[in-house]
Order: sequence, then structure tokens, then C-alpha cells
Amino acid sequence: MELVHKLLPASKKKLVISSIGVLALVLFSVFVLVEAMKAEVVFTDNGEIQTISTHTNTVGDLLQEVGIAVGAHDFLSHDEADLIEDGMEITYKTAKQITVSIDGEEQAYYTTADTIEDFLIEQDLAFKERDEISHQPTEVTEDGLHIEVVKAYQVTINDGGNEKEVWTTGGTVNDLLKEADVDYEKGSDDRITPALDEKVTKGKTIDIVRVAIDEEEVTETIAFDIEERQDSSLLKGEEKVISEGEEGAVTKRFKVTKENGKEVSRELISEDVTEERVNRVVAVGTKEEVQESNLVTLANETTNQGGKTITVTASAFTSECGGCSGVTATGINLSANPNMKVIAVDPNVIPLGTKVWVEGYGEAIAGDTGGNIKGNRIDVHVPSKSAAYSWGVKTVQVKVLD
Repeated sequence: MELVHKLLPASKKKLVISSIGVLALVLFSVFVLVEAMKAEVVFTDNGEIQTISTHTNTVGDLLQEVGIAVGAHDFLSHDEADLIEDGMEITYKTAKQITVSIDGEEQAYYTTADTIEDFLIEQDLAFKERDEISHQPTEVTEDGLHIEVVKAYQVTINDGGNEKEVWTTGGTVNDLLKEADVDYEKGSDDRITPALDEKVTKGKTIDIVRVAIDEEEVTETIAFDIEERQDSSLLKGEEKVISEGEEGAVTKRFKVTKENGKEVSRELISEDVTEERVNRVVAVGTKEEVQESNLVTLANETTNQGGKTITVTASAFTSECGGCSGVTATGINLSANPNMKVIAVDPNVIPLGTKVWVEGYGEAIAGDTGGNIKGNRIDVHVPSKSAAYSWGVKTVQVKVLD
């Protein structure tokens, strides 16, 4: 430069300096103009905000300038063909792949949602509170996230005959009963099927049979026997009660098993006689009656207004007697008709079906027979044992009415 100064005259030196200054001014002006022509864009890349000054014409050119290739599932706030404008705000999000497994069936999704809750809403995936989801709704989404969902299903619990439907996502029978607040005691007599350690499956019914085992005490009567004693002072066929019988009592203890409140078995554990029975003692006549004829069926027979009257020995019976069926030889149900007037006869003397009148008893029908009813002997039916005792054994007149 010093050489230039020496070689050039002073006037020319001034000209060179002025030219350099003008050139610098022009270059600066061009630079300022170029810079002024740049557009300023606010660009958000996956949450990171930056301001970019650019000469690019379109959004696609800008993305290419910053090295971003937009994927098919990525989010871009503008079309790539949109023109760049000063002050434009552009947002870009890279899509994340999320796999959702519902009851074992997997499906891949792409999303730009920030949280799992937003992702589920975006994909219209709705689940119930009772469904089991591996992640919380507030968790942030990540690329490669795997969400597992087990949908709840209904299971029927039949608890001692009372059914209810409960929701579950699986587990064992034991787990389900705890979730459903069903009380049971391990080691009890209750029966639970399927077993407590078996897996619960959809549509399954769990049956609980409530078993109760108790002891029950019952007091029963013991019927007395009739003891016969021969008495020569009584005519043959006559009887006389010497002493009334008394029923005894026995206390029985049973083991009673009930299932769901209903008795299914009863086992006798013990029995104790708490009151001894006393037999009824009856004197039975053995004295022979002097008769002019051996035809007892015609003895003492007289005619009376077209019928016949017979003298007989009459005792009493009731349908409540031990071993009695309550139904007569002619089919009359005395258990159902305790006040019906019926007598037991020897059909060779009084035919069955005959209407009669019995002294001290009234009108009756000859409707039954008996092992001890032979010849001129009858049994009158009375409604109770006490009435039979009161009747005793007596001699009466019987008139045949038809």
C-alpha cells in the first residue's frame, strides 16, 4: 500500500479510496437487503421451539433445509406446499408406534398424542374401570410402548341357592370370592366347586353348598303292650282291664346334616329311656257258659219287629291302636273318620255291611272283622284310646236293623 501511495499522485489516491468505500457500501447494502428479505419462522420440533430465518419458499423446503423427512403418520401443522410467511408458526411431531394387546390380540397404532389417555381417546379405545390396563392414563407415550388390556367378564356365584353376577379379569376361584366379599371358612364342611385353586373362566358358575351339621334331641313315646291274664271267674270271651297301661318315653339324639338349609341326612347317635312304659293288664275269661245249644251264633236270639236281637260281649277299639292301618275290612277309613260308628263282627253271625243298633253305642254298620271276634263277640269303634278304656268289656244287646 505504501508503494501505491508512492507511485500514484495524490488526486488519484483519493479516487481509489473513494471507490473502495463505495464498493463496501454497496456490498453492505446488498447484505442488508438480502437479510431483510428472509422470513422469520417459529418452528416447534417435537416440543422444542426455535426461530428460523429462511429464504425457502414452502414449508416442505424449510423441512428439507432443517433435515426433517415427514413420515406418513407424523403430525405437521401445515401442508408441505404451503408458502412460507414471515411470523409463521409451524409445529411438527414425530409419530410413535404403540402396540395394544386386548385379551391377547395385538394391534399396532401410530400416534402423536402426548399421554396414554389422549392416545386412547384419539383411537376411540374405551375401557371400563373394571378392565385391567397395564399403564396409567396419565403416563407419557413413548415409541415402542406396549399396552396390555384384559377385559372384565361376568361370572355367576351360586352361594347356597342365592345367585349373583360378579365381574372379574381372571385369577383363581379363591381370588374371585375374596374380590366379591363372599365369606367362607377353609376346612369347613362347605363344598365349593370348582376348587379354590382352579382358574376362573368366562361364563363359569361357582357353586357354594353351605353345609351345617348340628345335633338334635327328640323325645318320643314308647307304646305299652297289652298283657293278658286268664281269669276263671269271667265267662269265656269276656275281658276286664285290671290296670291301665302307661306309655314310656325315650330321648334320641341325632346328628343332622343340612345343605343350604335343607335336611339331607339324620344319623342316630344315642337314645336313652327316660320313662319306662307300664303294660296294660287285661283279664281274659276262661269260664265256660252253659248253653242249651252249641250254635253260639243263635244264642239268646229273639225276634223284634222283623229283626233279631243278639246278646253279645262287646269290647272297644280305635284306629290309633299299634299295628292298625286305620282302614276296615270293608274299606272304611277310620283315621279320616274318627267319629264314625263301626263295629267289628263275626260275619257268620252278623254279615258285613249290616246296619245294627248297639246298646249304649247307637246305630252302626258292621264294617270290620278281627282275629278275636268270633261268635257272639263284637268290637265297637271309638275315636280315642281313652274312650276305649272307658268302654272296657261289657255285655250288650245288638239289634239287626236290616
